[in-house]
Amino acid sequence: MREKQKFQWKHLNIGVCYYPEHWNRSLWRDDLKRMKENGIHTVRIAEFAWGIFEPEEGVYSYELFDNFLKVAEEEDMKVIFGTPTAIPPVWLTEKYPEVLNCRKDGVLFRHGMRRHFNYNSPKLHELVTDALEHIAEHYAKHPCIIGWQIDNEINCEINEFYSESDTIAFRRFLQEKYGSLKRLNQAWGTVFWNQTYTDWNQIYVPRTTINDWTNPHQMLDYTRFVSESAIGFCRLQSEILRKYVKTGDFITTNGMFRNLDNHKMADECLDVYTYDCYPNFAYSMREDPKHNTTLNDRRWSKNLTEVRSICPHFGIMEMQSGANGWNTQVDTPAPKPGQISLWAMMSIMHGADYISFFRWRTAPFGTEMYWHGILDYDNCDNRKLNEIKRLSKRVQAIDDVVGADYVASLGLIRDYDNIFDAQQDIWHGRVADTSEMEIFVASQINHVPMDVVYMRDCTDVEDLKKYSVLIYPHPEILTERVAVILKEYVRQGGKLILGARTGQKDVNGHCVMKRMPGLMASLTQSAVKEFTLVGPEDDAVSADWNGAKIDTGAFNDILEVTGPDAKVLATYDNNFYAGEAALIETKAGEGTVLHFGGVFSRENMKAFFEYLGIMEPFAQIVKVPEECEIAVRRKEGTDYLFVLNFLGREQVISLKKVVVDMDTKEIAEGKVVLPAYGTKVYRI
Repeated sequence: MREKQKFQWKHLNIGVCYYPEHWNRSLWRDDLKRMKENGIHTVRIAEFAWGIFEPEEGVYSYELFDNFLKVAEEEDMKVIFGTPTAIPPVWLTEKYPEVLNCRKDGVLFRHGMRRHFNYNSPKLHELVTDALEHIAEHYAKHPCIIGWQIDNEINCEINEFYSESDTIAFRRFLQEKYGSLKRLNQAWGTVFWNQTYTDWNQIYVPRTTINDWTNPHQMLDYTRFVSESAIGFCRLQSEILRKYVKTGDFITTNGMFRNLDNHKMADECLDVYTYDCYPNFAYSMREDPKHNTTLNDRRWSKNLTEVRSICPHFGIMEMQSGANGWNTQVDTPAPKPGQISLWAMMSIMHGADYISFFRWRTAPFGTEMYWHGILDYDNCDNRKLNEIKRLSKRVQAIDDVVGADYVASLGLIRDYDNIFDAQQDIWHGRVADTSEMEIFVASQINHVPMDVVYMRDCTDVEDLKKYSVLIYPHPEILTERVAVILKEYVRQGGKLILGARTGQKDVNGHCVMKRMPGLMASLTQSAVKEFTLVGPEDDAVSADWNGAKIDTGAFNDILEVTGPDAKVLATYDNNFYAGEAALIETKAGEGTVLHFGGVFSRENMKAFFEYLGIMEPFAQIVKVPEECEIAVRRKEGTDYLFVLNFLGREQVISLKKVVVDMDTKEIAEGKVVLPAYGTKVYRI
């Protein structure tokens, strides 16, 4: 089983991101006083300030942040200190261009924006080490510092790396993994199209090709390499910080981005994980929220569910407080009254015990001058600040929730091999992306609380037994270890749902020469006779499940029973495989596995929920409309019910049990009207 996280907050906390280097020093004290008056007691600083600490190579200056921390200490303001490595200073990139990242065709990304470096430059590692040794030694014992944020949003902006340093590191990564060119050539299938390598120096990170076509097995390894490179860069800094940080101070980083095994990074480098939460992206000028089918801002619950799988009791390092915007991209309306609190409560509902808003005051200059903070350019009190002040009082009222666990009856299984494969294989990505979003939407509108469960080296059957139902939508890549754990989960009473294309590939992304579901076939006692995309010429395909019609999506496996414990539950209605099996159920030990030949949708997931008996597990407590999200956090035998209204109009809920309103501490029962974007927390 996975080890528990190393740090948890003892109380729900409100913080804010602050940039003392952006403001006249005469503002500092007044800013901190105003923060405290409005319930903010922690600031994050310094994550972009490398050039301030080291204005010239080897020359360090601490004057600005020394003075700010003096004011912070006097005002009893706690500080999360950022390592300033997300933007190397211009003297560094001009003197050492080998630290820069580049496009696939070799053109360097020059100084002027952020995250323009590569993770594998030895010179960058040397300079980061020197800078961080100086900064950590100077600041780590400061009494008002409570934690450290490594870098900023690792793999944000760009998550592909094509520098010469990356090629050298990629070769080393492959040599360690395969040991010989013979094994690498086999893993990459290089006999196809005459790609066989005879010297390690012939291997590069992906380069420009005709139509940008790729070798899928090379790309799978390349993505794994990018992840390892990012983790290595984080680990470098974590190991330095651990030499200096005070007992009780935490190490974190923020974000959650692609081409990165965030679970491994959290386990190996961090004490606690934090996420940057910007639901207002759903309402940007490039979106169509009136016709959106993926729940608009509520969709960020999907991201928070993912974050919770990395760190059950996480923090939000950057929470939406105003309109998002850069001068070059992103333009959104201001959050409506109530939405800032709604999004904060959504995060707390999913497990966040710390909420830090981005940012205190909007920058009047620079690329992010339209990424609005709590205060606008005029520095006046406003409705956003008033809303956060009210939120801070609510957080105090519901503080008993801190450390409570999210309660889920459904587990969505994921793993990084399949995530990385689906990113570069359109056949895999088409079904995986669709199903995962639709499963999320189905869980939301049917009020079936869901966790994401990652299959990792440390995962065992005990981790899976927490869930009465697991769904592994399209695990094209399957390993013997994963198959054994899933089989044992079912035999011990679990209910497992598998979808189309299960078991088609091995760990290198090769299609295996056996019928799907491959390594799961002995459990499912089923086989795929044939498979097809449902093309643009075809009518939508449905299946008959005991007289009810269910849709089967854009890809269909045509199934057959192969063992005595399996039976057909549903057959296809149309296309050339009408009458063939679409869904097979197999009993194994104390449990059940359902092998579905299709792609998952909100409609067919409802049928699965009903069949497996997990619809609305909190229906005996509360009845809510689809437009509201509900969840329960549990601690020491006490349940806390969250109800969130995502609409800009009132919604009526019905409490079926006597509960305690955590805001007022009064008894509540029966009908309750939630205002537009309103939220409630009840102790059950």
